[in-house]
Amino acid sequence: MTNTTLNWLQKNKYDASDFNLQGNYGNTALMKASREGNVKIVSELLESGADIRLKNVDGNTALWLACFGENPEVVKMLIDAGIEIDTLNVNGVTPLMYAASSGKESMVKMLLDAKADVSIKNLDDFTALDLAVTPKILKMLREKL
Repeated sequence: MTNTTLNWLQKNKYDASDFNLQGNYGNTALMKASREGNVKIVSELLESGADIRLKNVDGNTALWLACFGENPEVVKMLIDAGIEIDTLNVNGVTPLMYAASSGKESMVKMLLDAKADVSIKNLDDFTALDLAVTPKILKMLREKL
């Protein structure tokens, strides 16, 4: 790992000897870097074996947090690393549902291109289509039905 990543880990109170340890709210270093859209740190953590299956206390993975951060390069890295696309958080919400309900059109497109399942329902019985907040997202989701 580079000094930049080691310094980032230390600054953010993550242990460089075990960066999969979960800190505040159950977030790992990969989750935090993904949320920040920090391409360099995410790349190095993935190369160093960061666990892409871990979830935080809300049941969100690094992919959900990367969609929040809205950096397409980070989302692509996680997808290319084999992260599960359709994980459910504690509310039964997938990254696709989150992106659709937040108006994050580029994230919706990336998730759909990665074969995200549009038919999954959350705990309130809503799909990503039900949660879509823009006409463009609605159209993208309808095309996948």
